[in-house]
Amino acid sequence: MGEALLAGIRVAEFTHMVMGPTVGAILAELGAEVVEVEAIGGDATRRLMGSGAGYFPMYNRGKASICIDLKSPDGLGVARRLAVSADVVIENFRPGAMDRLGLGAGSLRAENPRLIYCSEKGFLPGPYENRTALDEVAQMMGGLAYMTGPPGRPLRAGASVIDVTGGMFGAIGVIAALERRHRTGEGATIQAGLFETTAYLMGQHMAQMAVTGVPAAPMPARVSAWAIYDVFETADGEQLFVGVVTDALWAKFCALFGLDDLWADAGLRANNARVAARPTLLPRIQAELKRFSKAELMARLDGSGLPFAPIGKPEELFDDPHLLAGGGLAPVVLADGRSTMLPVLPIAVDGARTGGPATLPKPGADTRAVLAGLGLGEAEIAALLQAGAVG
Repeated sequence: MGEALLAGIRVAEFTHMVMGPTVGAILAELGAEVVEVEAIGGDATRRLMGSGAGYFPMYNRGKASICIDLKSPDGLGVARRLAVSADVVIENFRPGAMDRLGLGAGSLRAENPRLIYCSEKGFLPGPYENRTALDEVAQMMGGLAYMTGPPGRPLRAGASVIDVTGGMFGAIGVIAALERRHRTGEGATIQAGLFETTAYLMGQHMAQMAVTGVPAAPMPARVSAWAIYDVFETADGEQLFVGVVTDALWAKFCALFGLDDLWADAGLRANNARVAARPTLLPRIQAELKRFSKAELMARLDGSGLPFAPIGKPEELFDDPHLLAGGGLAPVVLADGRSTMLPVLPIAVDGARTGGPATLPKPGADTRAVLAGLGLGEAEIAALLQAGAVG
């Protein structure tokens, strides 16, 4: 990739969980120097179990760690010194928390007008802004859970999609603000909200209502835009998704499976006509595809141009040949010393993937180096450590 895109950009991160750390994770993978501020003993996210056990390793690779007691005047002084010396500050604490610490956008930008300050919140300013929000709260409020589950059974999406997408929008805002700063020298205050992120994702369904006058049905009960766009059972009891999304692909599909009678029906050659005929057409296609095993179907469909997909599981991605061959996974050394592979940013720059090997830092592993980089001498660092202001 050559020189990292954000080389020379310094980021101070006051975050936890997923949404805030995602911003820093994106910037770090693009080459920024990211220092994560943790509580003494380490961020509580490190100790989550169950579905939260993967949060810290996924969204905190490539960062340095400093532990600071923000309740200590000396610790708070270190935090402020770190923040005002940075190009970017990221935070995702409750509204007003950073202001009460003297680390709010107004205070820090008054001292460093070039600072870009990114706040990741549950809600942007408005009637809801002081409510507590989580990814799941936003999915429920914003319509994503309604659209994901069957009618009457709202269901959260199977990943922290709102936290991660909200972090992506924050990173987009930061990068745009950096570009403006190149021209004007002026910093910026960026805000992203979980609820507003969900609303943005629901925009296609809102637009559907505006265009058709009919509210969008939950995805399991939707009226599909295509007649063949389904998960099909195979002869060996497996499942495979297949889509026929253009008239040209309908011709390919009929030829591939020898469906001469269907191709001969000129009334099925236009997409909307096939959608109208779906109640009779779909059972026929289901029966045709069930004659083949999953492997046979995949071999036949591969290279045809028809969209298809096996029903994958997250753990299968560790061994996915495409991800492995294309650099889509990078080695990570976990906190306990074990190694694994985790996904990198889904982009290529000049033909190269952005990720590289990373070791998750121990809590405070970089405290001394970060303090020295701020200009503190050994005696000052030792005194702060002795007082427990940093760890």
